[in-house]
Amino acid sequence: MVTRPHLMSRRTVLGGALAAGAMPLLASAQEGRDPASQEPTNVRIRMTFNRLPLTATLYDNPSARDLASMLPLDLKIEDYGRNEKIVHLPRKLTEEGSGPFGNEQPGDLCYFKPWGNLALFYADYHWDGLIRLGRFENGFDPLLVRGEFPVRIERI
Repeated sequence: MVTRPHLMSRRTVLGGALAAGAMPLLASAQEGRDPASQEPTNVRIRMTFNRLPLTATLYDNPSARDLASMLPLDLKIEDYGRNEKIVHLPRKLTEEGSGPFGNEQPGDLCYFKPWGNLALFYADYHWDGLIRLGRFENGFDPLLVRGEFPVRIERI
């Protein structure tokens, strides 16, 4: 019997074809866990600072639900960099179900896992370690006001 290592058996070819056909099914099963693909919920929050209201719709993910469970909160909002304001939370949010997303845009409400703070973006950004919690409705002009202010965060 002569062996030909450069030739593949029918079983190997068939097994590879079946595995390749199953990959799209496995990938689509994981799509629901991608924070970028989550839909908005009917949960809305208001952040008020410097007598300026800012409203956001939360997404359907464990971190956003954890934030909503903590409300109302009276904290401090402050500038960070040239593209965001941040709010330090009294405790870290759950990171269950988090994952990267690639369609960042101004108006995103995110959670920065390493520091445990909210990140409210009013300009372009791209950072690792973020979980998108929701989007601001009707613009985000109040975020453009520079300074530190007391902030009230409540569910509406």
